[in-house]
Amino acid sequence: MSDTETKTRSAPKAAVILTAAAEQRVADLMAKAPEDAIGVKLSTPRRGCSGLAYSVDYVSEETKFDEKIETPGGVFYIDGASVLYLIGSTMDWVEDDFTAGFVFENPNAKGACGCGESFMV
Repeated sequence: MSDTETKTRSAPKAAVILTAAAEQRVADLMAKAPEDAIGVKLSTPRRGCSGLAYSVDYVSEETKFDEKIETPGGVFYIDGASVLYLIGSTMDWVEDDFTAGFVFENPNAKGACGCGESFMV
């Protein structure tokens, strides 16, 4: 390859796919976010019966190894330490008459606790 040729590489695929409903929820959250919030962040802290839980919260600064996903309603971050647990996952927002929340389809989860609050890999 000569000095004038360039290689074209496709953009890397995001670790987590957000459904249209999840993207809309990010937009709704950012519309009422605290003034210092730059986006919404997904992480997997150690918690619950099975070891890991999904946590979504506002973020006020970028962290070096976090994955950054631009959505129409705002920036969505994935905690760099959590990416390996989440690769290939889909995040959805589901509402019904009694509950509302993010729902995850995670191909890396090998099991979950009975209440659905935590998972293991």
